[in-house]
Amino acid sequence: TTTPRIGDILQKLAPFLKMYGEYVKNFDNAMELVKTWTERSPQFKFIILDIQKEKVCGNLTLQHHMLEPVQRIPRYEMLLKDYLRKLPQDSLDWKDAEKSLEIISTAASHSNSAIRKMENLKKLLEIYEMLGEGEDIVNPSNELIKEGQILKLAARNTSAQERYLFL
Repeated sequence: TTTPRIGDILQKLAPFLKMYGEYVKNFDNAMELVKTWTERSPQFKFIILDIQKEKVCGNLTLQHHMLEPVQRIPRYEMLLKDYLRKLPQDSLDWKDAEKSLEIISTAASHSNSAIRKMENLKKLLEIYEMLGEGEDIVNPSNELIKEGQILKLAARNTSAQERYLFL
């Protein structure tokens, strides 16, 4: 009640939100592992179901709880934007809240970038496996720009051959 501010607090904690990018990068794999082991191991499934019944879990599944950190940064960003819209510009918290939003927006971008990079690597891995694993194209510096059907025109005659191109 003496200093009703949040911008200064969030400004100090916001740089740590970049760590969520690592969590987000591994999220799909973690969800797939939970699914796989729930299907493979009745004992694992029983333990998960048993834990999910506990009052502390709030009737939510493990997957719901795993999704919370992924949604956290965008939620902070949205709440801070709303806070700034309603906060008078002459408020003592205005500059700190604005700076916090800038840092949190950067963390959100970092998180989204991590998601895009992982999706790109997954797609490259799918292409690598589809092509028979001859040429190793799976590399974080490689990026799939476009893929699709093309017609290759022969140099000697005007015949066209269908090809599938990965750029």
